[in-house]
Formats: sequence, structure tokens, C-alpha cells
Amino acid sequence: MNMIKLELMLKDFFMEDIGDGDLSGESIFSNDERGSFSLIAKESGIFCGKSIIETGFKLMDSTCETKVFLRDGEFVDKSQVIAEIHGTMEGLLKAERVVLNLIQRMSGISTLTNKAVQLTEGTKAKVCDTRKTTPGIRMLEKYAVRCGGGFNHRMGLYDAVMLKDNHIAFAGGITNAVQKVRQSVGHTVKIEVEIESKEQMLEAIEAGADIIMFDNREPSEIQSWISHVPSHIVTEASGGISFENLRSYAESGVEWISLGYLTHSYKALDISAKVLNNGSKGE
Repeated sequence: MNMIKLELMLKDFFMEDIGDGDLSGESIFSNDERGSFSLIAKESGIFCGKSIIETGFKLMDSTCETKVFLRDGEFVDKSQVIAEIHGTMEGLLKAERVVLNLIQRMSGISTLTNKAVQLTEGTKAKVCDTRKTTPGIRMLEKYAVRCGGGFNHRMGLYDAVMLKDNHIAFAGGITNAVQKVRQSVGHTVKIEVEIESKEQMLEAIEAGADIIMFDNREPSEIQSWISHVPSHIVTEASGGISFENLRSYAESGVEWISLGYLTHSYKALDISAKVLNNGSKGE
């Protein structure tokens, strides 16, 4: 994870939440009153967000001390203590909501991804994410996928080429689209082509695609067509894939399965903050 970017993101999130000041906390506590609280999992899952806890509270109070008892990607049990934080009451309360919002969401993604990965065990298929992320926190959501045992697809429009149906339609066909891209990008850039029929697949192979994505195809179709794909071309399935049919796709022979719901339909893992003591005046 890019820690410089993380710190900038957190500053923006705190600015949104705190604005010109915390009317609640600043009205009650002086800036030298100190206390402690713990972060506790209210349900089991895969934890993700160690850096959020350590960086977030430190931004609000440079004197705070954090102890995180889990590494990212580790299983957390219901009622297990994830972390303990000691610092100024004012700083703890300012950082609490933003930190919880992020680690709950990231842990939810890691938990969902881990479930998907388990469903593909014993096959050669690997689970990856998509660009269907929450604007502004893509780095965090994609990091959470990795912590759940999945892999990242392209991070954005800038690091790989994916020719989707609308690119192909505008360009006048797969061959024309691939040729134009080849004339524009360097040799290190992969070209992925989304196909919806066997004819499109054969055209993509002939055009020199590096990756072929079977879009909204049934596992039986993929299994029937995939033997025509040369071994140097990577295969991927996407669209219409759920936990109910994920295993069938994994057994079709495809190498990658990209799942948008990992980052757009997850349930946040329930985590709460509980006061350990009501603190004391600082020295």
C-alpha cells in the first residue's frame, strides 16, 4: 500500500468529518485528558486495516500509542480484541468513526474475497477484482481483496488495455481495435479483449490479444471454446458469476475469474470501539 497516499486520503476523510472542529469532544474534554479504548470484532471474518488504525489515530494525536494484535489477512473471531489505543480523549474520538468506517469495509471485502477463494480451491482458477470500486478508496478496497487471498485486476484505465464491447463497436471490430492499440502502446502493455461469441474469440486470437475475457458466458460454453485458445493467451471469465455458480466457472478451465461484487456488494464486518478507562490528565 502507498503510505503517502494513505495519509493524504485519511487527512481528506478527517477534514470531511471534523470540518472546523468536533463540537462534541472539544466541548467536554481538554487537549491533555487521556484515555484508552479497544477495537472489538462483533462478528468473525478476515481482518484488514492495520495501517488505517496506526496511521489514522496518529494523525489526530501524535502522542497516541496503538497496539494492533492482528495482521492484515488474519482470521478474527467474534468478540476478539483487534487493537488497543491510548491517547488524548479528544484525538481518540475525532479519529474513531473514520477509522471504523474504513476497517469495517475493508474487512468485509477481505472476508467476502476469502469465501470466493475457498470456493475455487483445487482448480487453476484465481479470483480477482474489477474497477467496480467506491470512488476515492479504490486503493484500499483492492488492498482488501489481496488480504482476502484474491488478486487485483488492473488498477485503472492507465495500467492495462481492456477492449470492451463499446470500444469494439466504436472501432469497427476487434481486429481494428487491437491493431490501433498495438500502434499506440508499448510492448510491456497487455491487451485484453472482451468476447461474447466463439467467432469473436477466434477473431481476438487472430488479432493477437494477450488476454481473452469470456463475458457473460455459461461455464459450459467456456469449457467448449477454451480448447481453441493458444496456451500463451490468458483466459478470464466475468459477468453473471455468483457464489452459487462460481465453482462451475472455476472448473471450466478458465485461469482467472473477475468478480465485481467483491467491492460493490460486500457487507461491512461489524467492529466497534469500547472505552477501557476514562483516562487521566496528561503530565
